[in-house]
Amino acid sequence: MTLAHGYAAQAATLPLAPFDFERRALGASDVAIDILHCGVCHSDLHTARSEWGPTVYPCVPGHEIVGRVTAVGDGVSKFRVGDLVGVGCMVDSCQHCGHCAEGLEQYCDNGFTDTYNGREQVSRANTLGGYSDHIVVHEKFVLRVSHAEEHLAAVAPLLCAGITTYSPLRQWKVGPGHKVGVVGLGGLGHMGVKIAAAMGAHVVLFTTSPGKKDDALRLGAKEVVVSKNEEEMRVHANSFDFILDTVAAPHDLDAFLGLLKLDGTLCLVGVPASPHPSPGVFRLIAKRRRLAGSLIGGIAETQEMLDFCAEHGIVSDIEPIAMAQVNEAYERMLRSDVKYRFVIDMSTLRETAPA
Repeated sequence: MTLAHGYAAQAATLPLAPFDFERRALGASDVAIDILHCGVCHSDLHTARSEWGPTVYPCVPGHEIVGRVTAVGDGVSKFRVGDLVGVGCMVDSCQHCGHCAEGLEQYCDNGFTDTYNGREQVSRANTLGGYSDHIVVHEKFVLRVSHAEEHLAAVAPLLCAGITTYSPLRQWKVGPGHKVGVVGLGGLGHMGVKIAAAMGAHVVLFTTSPGKKDDALRLGAKEVVVSKNEEEMRVHANSFDFILDTVAAPHDLDAFLGLLKLDGTLCLVGVPASPHPSPGVFRLIAKRRRLAGSLIGGIAETQEMLDFCAEHGIVSDIEPIAMAQVNEAYERMLRSDVKYRFVIDMSTLRETAPA
């Protein structure tokens, strides 16, 4: 086993603080990674504060990880020491159910292993995430990063925000000639705009904040609609092939269902703390519209997303922070005061390590 230094929540009401713990010994199929950067996801905050169900404490959040391989097990064939790699929301799954066999580990029938606040498949030990100096992961759940090293910090959020938006866009075959809406311009939404635009779609950003128009156009949107403006919404009625809803707060879905054309789909990826108001059935049946959801992506698709983003020069818009700033970052996230993802520089962890 190896001693790891990190930041953990010890209870739902306590701020994150320095925490030392042990990582498992390197197994034959494992990859040891020196963590260079870790994104700060809204899921981290919800889990640290036990807002999405019981959290096991101590909790070390972090599932947007990029780093460098420092050691590999005897059975590892895909990675070598020195490789730049990523780790996302999963570090294992049962690997024998039908969904795992299809490369859809995120839908594992027996439950995938979350990168943090999950249960290891064999030991059932609680997993501890990327707010730490290193991690040990089965090679099947390690991703190769081909972006230039100077962009690594901005690559980190692709491991969650990137794949969360890429997967449904691929599933519904978004491409040239499609009119695609993205609801919300936050950590997920800004990636949805970039990726959908790179796929060749005509992208329309929906926001409640008129001040986000310039950013949305810079990121790749062709139009911006203030969703509280009924006239602006009415102009787009019955015209969208696909709408990706990234907003993590309850809101009226009917307003967006009415914008879909025949057989159009509204896909939810934002996860509010309380349910959305139930949509009316008539909006769905009137034009055979679909209301759907999507959860991250499998490992093969996540690798595909990373390669796609590298090819198209796509990274996240980030604000780098030191490890000691993470509690302040959580409060700023609650105020939507970030454009558009905080990323922790893990070299700063040494400054906060216990003596």
